[in-house]
Amino acid sequence: MSREASHAGFVRKPRTAREAELLEKTETFMACGVRNASFNPDYAMVIQEAHGATITDCSGNRYIDYLLGSGPMFLGHAHPAVVDAAREQSARGSSYLMVNEPAILLAEAIVRAVPCAEKVTFHCSGTEATFFALRLARAYRKRDKILKFEGGFHGMHDYALMSNQWTFEPAAFPRAVANSAGIPHAIESEVLIAPFNDIETTASLIKKHADTLGAVIVEPLCRTIPPRNGFLQALREVTRRHDLPLIFDEVVTGFRLGLGGAQSHYGVTPDLCALGKTISGGHPLGVVCGRADILDAADPSRTSVGGSVRLSGTYMNNPISSAVALAVIRELEKPGVYEGVIAKGTRLMQGLEKALHDAGIAARVCGEPTVFQPWFTDQEIRDHRSTLKQDHKKSARFVDLLLDRGVVKAHEKFFVSTAHRDDQIIDTLDAVQDAAHELAKDS
Repeated sequence: MSREASHAGFVRKPRTAREAELLEKTETFMACGVRNASFNPDYAMVIQEAHGATITDCSGNRYIDYLLGSGPMFLGHAHPAVVDAAREQSARGSSYLMVNEPAILLAEAIVRAVPCAEKVTFHCSGTEATFFALRLARAYRKRDKILKFEGGFHGMHDYALMSNQWTFEPAAFPRAVANSAGIPHAIESEVLIAPFNDIETTASLIKKHADTLGAVIVEPLCRTIPPRNGFLQALREVTRRHDLPLIFDEVVTGFRLGLGGAQSHYGVTPDLCALGKTISGGHPLGVVCGRADILDAADPSRTSVGGSVRLSGTYMNNPISSAVALAVIRELEKPGVYEGVIAKGTRLMQGLEKALHDAGIAARVCGEPTVFQPWFTDQEIRDHRSTLKQDHKKSARFVDLLLDRGVVKAHEKFFVSTAHRDDQIIDTLDAVQDAAHELAKDS
């Protein structure tokens, strides 16, 4: 099958001996084991290559890809502008530690595009970006505690791994639930948890704990749950009233919902913002941007006067990641790019909802056209606790049924890229419709 061939009539090939051997090596040598779209080991695969909106495993199965590396491949895999930028910069050196032209130009481009951005720092991942944003905010406030929202995911550091989407037995607000072993118990008392989309409870918690809080961090699109009308605006107002830095985690939504990210899309400007995925082109990149008076604490000249916030790292300002991100932004600035991908995402989102409805399956499709997911429940999805009511087995089965039909997505989201072609959307909708009817028969 050629790289441009249709997926109509997809038949999944059996696993080759070579792929089976590689999967065995994965279990033997890699501590985190086999990471794949499906929870079912029968669907485990080793990826060989990816191009545009497709991904191919080592057994020759070629899928339409909505996992997209968990979001970074907004232009699709191996986009020529990304490949050229990485190749050209690699020929000039891959890491300098010192500041360089691509990093400077990228900082300028981010300040131009992102409403809250007055200054910028660069890091290697979204986890680092949220970690350092919280450090900057705590230094500004001279307070230790943070408030986050139940179900929100902010990376893999200790403050972030509290009451995220893997919390299946929530505690009473505002008590945090650690999502991993190995996190110091002391951290649990430093993180307060609020319900997303409930401004009354959130404002009450902020007012009660304002004297001890250093920051409020939120995904403006909480996983795939949109904010209710007025929620982010009210959150902005209550945090401003207490001079409490509001951090938007836009690692997913930044540059994906538009050049200005969720800030422009929802019309709310935070004090600090974490970015990275969408402009990374699959290269390591994390960004902290926001108010200059908060970010100025990272200025090395502050070390002699006190109050300095250390954000250093060997791969900060990486020239390859910066050159790639600049190339991605230039592509996204072209006329009609967002209109095109939003139109395709809207078509897919609406088609998914219709297919599940027509098959008699209770489901809610939530999110925005470029990132969304089906929740298998007839209940309104408004916050994390409402997602716990979905049929998780049905959700996992749907992922496997789509894999059988040549479509790969995460157990959570559909990510839509500029590389998805109209014929691939049609093939995906055919696969979705077929999978929905089989899922209905299984029920």
